[in-house]
Amino acid sequence: MSSPPLKAFSKLDLSGHDLPPSPAPSSPRTGKVYSLATELVYTEHSDQYGASSMPLYQTATFKQTSGSGGGEYDYTRSGNPTRSHLEKHLAKIMRANRALVVSSGMGAMDVISRMLKPGDEVIAGDDLYGGTNRLLKYLSTHGGIIVHHVDTTSVDAVLPVLSEKTAMVLLETPTNPLIKIVDLPAIAKAAHDANPKTVVAVDNTMLSPWLLNPLELGADIVYESGTKYLSGHHDLMAGVLAVNDLSLGEKLYFTINASGCGLAPFDCWLLLRGIKTLGVRMEKQQANAQAIAEFLENQGFKVRYPGLKSHPQYDLHWSMARGAGAVLSFETGNTVISERIVESTRLWAISVSFGCVNSLISMPCRMSHASIDEKTRKERQLPEDLVRLCVGIEDVDDLIDDLRTALVQAGAVTVSVDGMTAGVPPELAEDLRK
Repeated sequence: MSSPPLKAFSKLDLSGHDLPPSPAPSSPRTGKVYSLATELVYTEHSDQYGASSMPLYQTATFKQTSGSGGGEYDYTRSGNPTRSHLEKHLAKIMRANRALVVSSGMGAMDVISRMLKPGDEVIAGDDLYGGTNRLLKYLSTHGGIIVHHVDTTSVDAVLPVLSEKTAMVLLETPTNPLIKIVDLPAIAKAAHDANPKTVVAVDNTMLSPWLLNPLELGADIVYESGTKYLSGHHDLMAGVLAVNDLSLGEKLYFTINASGCGLAPFDCWLLLRGIKTLGVRMEKQQANAQAIAEFLENQGFKVRYPGLKSHPQYDLHWSMARGAGAVLSFETGNTVISERIVESTRLWAISVSFGCVNSLISMPCRMSHASIDEKTRKERQLPEDLVRLCVGIEDVDDLIDDLRTALVQAGAVTVSVDGMTAGVPPELAEDLRK
């Protein structure tokens, strides 16, 4: 599925001089604005030997020119040329003035949360990543932070909770795993109207910079798990933060430097390599996801995917994003049936996480969101039978065939004599209609 034309860069420093200091510039110096597909791959750096790939500076410390220091780098915790190049490259593709990288996606969330102080109020969604929920619960229990979990997919549900005391609003779109859509511009504006100092932070892991740029929609901070689509191979852990306000970037950098959670050089080098193929991977993955979502919907399952016109927020999603992503979920109406489906696949690996080149399957209530207690899951209307599919780059016919076989083996569908799926068993039909 090809993406619509990308929106023009709103704040691009063509010379690269106003981006974070780095010995390895990442922005083209020709004065030409390239498409994002080109920007992902094309970088400039000043390696003394003319290496075509940014070198790996696998060192903890750097020799200084005098007894009082003075070198651009002194200790990798504070800065490293490979990390600087990665951060500058990410700032370019995320359309930010500064980007920072840390040891994991939750590490990025932790850095953001350290901006809060006792008594601050935070608004977060009622359908969000389990790790984020766990950290917020800890902060509310031990840090004196007041957390309001509301349906952030409804602006009307957010407005009554906003006030001058709102220090931060945490948003995800699509939400994980219910794939609900958040109106980023409307909520960001409402939050800043209530308190201009409110920090609106958006987790963009589900879509990546290839499909969505929240900083252009009113967000103050965008953060992602670089472990997912940016890397694409699940061979590293990384977290990414991006801002346009450089003073805010300095606050985040202070925490990163002080706590020592900056991304290690080798992981920076791996992430740089992964980013180059983000565009081609994501296009293939979301094309596969669209076909799989249509297949499941045609079998009568309730499918949650913004690429389907049956999605209740289809128009809202496409008003902000350039694609539907590659994560979808569906309900079977029966927890046992869902378990059988997950355990019957061969190509779909049972695993948490998403964004990898290979396809993954899971039951969020048993895995990625198990840290949310059953009572809270019920209150937030998170179906226990929900199956999440994280679609990879394999041949889509093979993926559908493997899924079809699992559905039959699990008893979720029946098969006619010619081998084609004929429908849902009568005992499940009523549940599925609900």
